[in-house]
Amino acid sequence: MAAHLKKRVYEEFTRVVQIPHEEAPAKKLRLSKPSKSAALHIDLCKAANSTDALQYLLQFARKPVEAESVEGVIRILLEHYYKETDNSVRLKIASLLGLLSKTKGFNPDCVVDDVINTLGNEKSHQVLAQLLDTLLVIGTQLPEGAAVRRRLVEVACKLLSDTYFGVRNKCLQLLGCLGMVDAPLGKDGEGPSSSIGGVRDVPNIISNYFTDQEPRVRTAALKAMLQLHERGMKIHQIIYEQACRLLSDDYEQVRSAAVQMVWVLSQLYPESIVPIPSSNEEIRLVDDAFGKISHMISDGSWMVRVQAAKTLGSMLQVSPHFLEQTLDKKLMSDLRRKRTAHERAKELFASGEFSSGRKWADDAPKERLNSNTVNLIASGACGAFVHGLEDEMFEVRIAAVEALCQLARSSPSFAEKCLDFLVDMFNDEIEEVRLQSIHVLREISTHITLREDQLDTVLAVLEDSSRDIREALHELLCYTNVSTKECIQLALLDLLKNLNKYPTDRNSVWKCLKFLGSRHPTLVLPLVPELLSTHPYFDTPEPDMDDPAYIAVLVLVFNAAKSCPTMPALFSDHTFRHYAYLRDSLSHLVPPLRLLGRKQVYSLDSLDSGCGSGSVESAKLFLQQSLNRVSTIQNLETPGAPDLLNFTIRDLQRLGELQTELAGAADFCATYLRCQLLLMKALQDKLWNMAVPLCLKQNVTATAAAQQILEETYKLEFLYSGLESRQVATVHHVRLQAKALQLVLTARSRPGMDLLISSCEKFLQEIECFQRMFLTQLPHLQDSFVDKLLELMPRLSSCKPVELVKILQTTLRQSGLLQLRLPEQIHRATATIIEPTGESDNPLRFTSGLVVALDIDATLEHVQDPQDKVKVQVLYPDGQSHVIHPKPADFRKPGPDRHRLITQVYLSHTAWTEPSQVEVRLLLAYSSSPSSPSTTGRAGWSDSIDSLPPAEAAVEGTIPFSKPVKVYIMPKPARR
Repeated sequence: MAAHLKKRVYEEFTRVVQIPHEEAPAKKLRLSKPSKSAALHIDLCKAANSTDALQYLLQFARKPVEAESVEGVIRILLEHYYKETDNSVRLKIASLLGLLSKTKGFNPDCVVDDVINTLGNEKSHQVLAQLLDTLLVIGTQLPEGAAVRRRLVEVACKLLSDTYFGVRNKCLQLLGCLGMVDAPLGKDGEGPSSSIGGVRDVPNIISNYFTDQEPRVRTAALKAMLQLHERGMKIHQIIYEQACRLLSDDYEQVRSAAVQMVWVLSQLYPESIVPIPSSNEEIRLVDDAFGKISHMISDGSWMVRVQAAKTLGSMLQVSPHFLEQTLDKKLMSDLRRKRTAHERAKELFASGEFSSGRKWADDAPKERLNSNTVNLIASGACGAFVHGLEDEMFEVRIAAVEALCQLARSSPSFAEKCLDFLVDMFNDEIEEVRLQSIHVLREISTHITLREDQLDTVLAVLEDSSRDIREALHELLCYTNVSTKECIQLALLDLLKNLNKYPTDRNSVWKCLKFLGSRHPTLVLPLVPELLSTHPYFDTPEPDMDDPAYIAVLVLVFNAAKSCPTMPALFSDHTFRHYAYLRDSLSHLVPPLRLLGRKQVYSLDSLDSGCGSGSVESAKLFLQQSLNRVSTIQNLETPGAPDLLNFTIRDLQRLGELQTELAGAADFCATYLRCQLLLMKALQDKLWNMAVPLCLKQNVTATAAAQQILEETYKLEFLYSGLESRQVATVHHVRLQAKALQLVLTARSRPGMDLLISSCEKFLQEIECFQRMFLTQLPHLQDSFVDKLLELMPRLSSCKPVELVKILQTTLRQSGLLQLRLPEQIHRATATIIEPTGESDNPLRFTSGLVVALDIDATLEHVQDPQDKVKVQVLYPDGQSHVIHPKPADFRKPGPDRHRLITQVYLSHTAWTEPSQVEVRLLLAYSSSPSSPSTTGRAGWSDSIDSLPPAEAAVEGTIPFSKPVKVYIMPKPARR
């Protein structure tokens, strides 16, 4: 009993009380980056000599420096600068000061005083020049600091008296870049004053160094004056005489800069009157400058000659007689000073006596005067373009041809006079010169009409082996006017010879004859009986329609008949049938005509459907109404939604076929709606209300639909150009839906837990990437799939994978159809393979194990950067596929948004028993990274994509964007 009481006492008085401990606040760690300035100071202190210090500085220059550390680093560098005695180390420190001043986010205003102070004690000219370059960098980084710029100009003016040319060069460069462009004018505005109100007159200071003894300083002075002009200062006319004297300088850099200076003054003061030296004559400044620059075409340096020729092409205000003098090496009478009869009589009376014979030639004609003193233009400038076109350097000849083009476009009379010279350049030995001459003649073709002898010289180029030359000449003939029917006949015969010699030029020759016939219907009319081989009494045999030469003649005749209603009366019966055939097969070459045959009327006007502004506007309205009709679909399970989408897709496809202007927008919208239709079919009730083993077939169909949606979204993003950021965000939204569907289908197939967790994490990362890339477009995505996911993002980040999949499934089925905004201007990238045609039944035979070259000729429309993206795919009958990347030189750009691919593909295979077909097509390569948008919509996105988390590897692939062409080949076994 006592023991029991003792136990109860201990139970009552030995109670254990646990006092909850207050959790101590977690210690926060602050990560600090090592100081750049401290590290640099330690390195420089460790340097035993100047060589080690220079090595440390070179290593430091390769490392990036943050904006907040720049000032400290500059202080360390300046501190070491004052201690250093080696010039090379101080030079490197001065260079580093300039590089650090360019750091983004750093204001170099705080180091100006220190850098200026270093100039006072510096004895090395090279270091002085580098410090001035640093001050120039600082001044350009402070566009609003007028006081700082004025101070830097004062420093440059003080150092202009330095004996080292590099210092004077940097001072002049600093004056040109930082000098005040609103400097006061002198009296009457004729010239600048030296110094008013403490403001340096920069143009006057710079012009004083036009006569410096060092040619590099003279060049720097001219460039500094040109820099002031580019910044908005109006250069004064008084320096024109100095610039003209510099045209005869001994150094080509000075002459080159002087040519540019004379041109600038001629554009600023074209109507000013300047005197001619050693005479009483006066001419316009632009004419005088034109003559002086024309004289530079004969300069000893080919670089000066090139610049002079290019400069002449931009002087459009010159007088016509000065312009025409450049085409004649003899001085024209219009540019020679003439004395009046009164002046001649006065001089004869002043002589006072007849010739006595005691002085040699004292009775010589007084009219003969020194040509260099009385000419209005220097004799060396006569025939400037003739000299330029005959120059030994092809760069000068090209520049002269381009200058002729610019002047001829603004002067029809000059275009007619320079026609013979341009035609002669077609025989140049350099292909680039010939090609440029053809392009120039094409640009001025509206002002000229070719004579028969000129046309004969032009057509001789069709024998050229270069395909680019021949096609450029075809393009020239398309827009050239000829004078007689003999010219038409001559052009047709030479083009048919070209077609026979180079069959690959077929399409280019046909296009040329199309325009040649439409431009000269009256000249083609008398040639029709001869061209079509018709006879008034006898029936002639029907030509072969497979002959490209006969098709070329028909293209010429039918295009001429469009503007000549009397021409169809000369056609025979088979010509009408051939017209109907060509109108169907080559509708882009044969125009619609109303031809009355003997048995029936070929009325094909209905094929030429109007494509005016009214039809385009109505088509745009129809497109917008179709999108509005689809926007009524509330969610993907709305009854009747699949049928509505099917009908709308069909209408949009038909609209793209009828209206080529809206083909890109219509195809884009149809592809987008097709993705939505596939998503609807994949989310049907019977798939999700049954167990997976009971609906395996539907599950496979949904998986294929999700993969197809992904492929279609890549087409939407990379196959169309002109997309705005809103359309790109819509495409990425559909891609996110497809990936969510793939994740749900993966979970239904019961994979391993690790795979499911990694898939969920990857999907959450893609949602975050989408949010950051399209932050500005999120207001336009309200009530969409991604908008609901972003609202549930905290829950999705913390829930289990199974729960996340269920949320995704529910959100997918309840999400509405995101309305697509009608894009302003969208073009679809297309490619058309011209060669090979795939029509030949004769196989290409080659020995197995060797190769055969297949010529590829294709036109590309609306393809951006084709050199990097376009590839050629060859698919063999046994399933092998080869992808070839063409060389950049194989691409040409004949026009805006158009490219031409001319290349060769090498085929090889083992021996076959019989010929078979290989497929050739063009592919468009793309690379899509989850963390970076495509280039088509990059301009409209926010700049916050730099802070994205590490993304997965970029998704790369190819998109076929041309119809495949089948080519017969036959690898033969090698002979033993």
